[in-house]
Order: sequence, then structure tokens, then C-alpha cells
Amino acid sequence: MEPVTLSTDRLRLRAVTPDDTAAVYAACQDPEIQRWTTIPSPYLPEHAESFTTQTSPEGWTAGSMFTFGAFLPEGDLIGMLGITMRSLGVGEIGYWAAKDHRGRGYTTEAALTTVRWAFVHARIDRVEWRAEVGNHASRAVAEKTGFTIEGVLRSGMNNNGVRRDCWIGSLLPSDLGLPSTAPYLPAPRT
Repeated sequence: MEPVTLSTDRLRLRAVTPDDTAAVYAACQDPEIQRWTTIPSPYLPEHAESFTTQTSPEGWTAGSMFTFGAFLPEGDLIGMLGITMRSLGVGEIGYWAAKDHRGRGYTTEAALTTVRWAFVHARIDRVEWRAEVGNHASRAVAEKTGFTIEGVLRSGMNNNGVRRDCWIGSLLPSDLGLPSTAPYLPAPRT
């Protein structure tokens, strides 16, 4: 799949390029991003270069990971979002926000735009969100985006070699008033 560019009133979401390497590296020096995400820690310049020149473009080409840099109209990088395909029709969203741009609703705006695109154009019928238990900022974004928090997965994620419990949530096309690509038969309520 070819990378796409999405726009909101405040943001431009696009694939990162080698020109974004320095901005990605600088943002990922934030201890909070290194603590709560699964990026390498310490985050070195070669990690940013590999991400912008290989990981992100190869994910788009293979249709396995759709990564968007979120930028202000002036060009400032405010965060990163990606939907990684986990199985047929199921993707998992991940995101981080640069320290100076948190608390303004940008990540929620970008996440909602990205999942709408995924439902309509990438033939995804379920987007999952996971975050280590205690990452309240990520959970707040997920809930504001419309994710249903489904529970806790014990030892559900590996962060820098340590198994950790994580929250899991999901968002379905119907949650946003969109059609699914496959029929959905929910379990009967008991």
C-alpha cells in the first residue's frame, strides 16, 4: 500500500521520511516516551534513522504497519501513531506525543482520524489498543477516541525485556457509525 496523508483542522498526518529523523530522535529522548512505549531505551540516533528509512516505509509497502507522523501546519512533529496488523482484519494502535504538545487533544484527534481511515480504506474491522497498566495518559486518549476498555491481560506485553500487565481495549467500525467488512455477531447478553 502507498502511504497516505490525512488532515484534520489542526494536524497533518503523513508517513515519516528521512527528513524527520532528527525530530523523531529528539522527541524520543523524553523519559516518559521511553518508559511507557516499547521503543529502544536508550533511544539512539541509529534507532530514529532505522525507523524513518526502513521500519516505517517497509510497513507501508508490506501493508503490515501504517505509521503516521502527526505534524502541526508549521511542520512541528507533535507525535507518532501506528496501526500494526495483528491478524486478518485486526490492527493494534500505538501512539506517543512529544512532551511540548501533550494535553491539547492532538493525540486523540490523530488517533480518531487514523482509525477512521483504517476502517474505511485498510479493511480493518477491529482496532485494539494496549497500554501498560498505569499509563493513564494513553488510556485517556483511548477512551476519548471511543475505545471500549475490555480488561487487563496478565503479562500481556513485553517492555524492554520485562513482562508487564496491560490494559486492552477495542474499537469497532460500528462504534463510529461505519460499516464492517465482515458480519459481526456479538455474544448474547446474559
